[in-house]
Parts: sequence; C-alpha cells; structure tokens
Amino acid sequence: MLVLSRKKGESVVIQDQIEVTVLSVEGDTVKLGITAPKHVDIFRKEIYLSIQEANRESVATAPSDLNVLIDRLRGIQDSI
Repeated sequence: MLVLSRKKGESVVIQDQIEVTVLSVEGDTVKLGITAPKHVDIFRKEIYLSIQEANRESVATAPSDLNVLIDRLRGIQDSI
C-alpha cells in the first residue's frame, strides 16, 4: 500500500487518467473528488463488496435448479 499525505486542494494522479483530489477535511471525515474516464467504475468499498457478493450468489447453482434443467434436457432428448 502506498501511503501519501495530501492537504486540501492537493491531488494524486493514477496512470495519467485518474485524479483524486482532497476537497475537504472535517474532523475524521475526508471528502475526495475523483476525476476519471467514464469507462472506469468507481465504487465505495462496501458497495463494491456487496456487488461482488450479489454476483457470486447469482451464479451459484442450487441443486434443485440443476435437477430441473436435467429433467428438461431429458424431456427434449426423449422427444427427438
């Protein structure tokens, strides 16, 4: 992990395309501004982790779903 100190109004640049600017510091809260190309997805970490979990759940195959698929495939094979 790279650790940097920045003051209000100062920025860091990532790979010539992403700029992170410190907009304000109020107590324990730091407000950041991020400038990036439209094709770059930017998420708060807790949202990103939630999306990953939802994706994992959506591709998980329940045994009952698999059995239904097998039964349908057998039905198609029997009708040929």
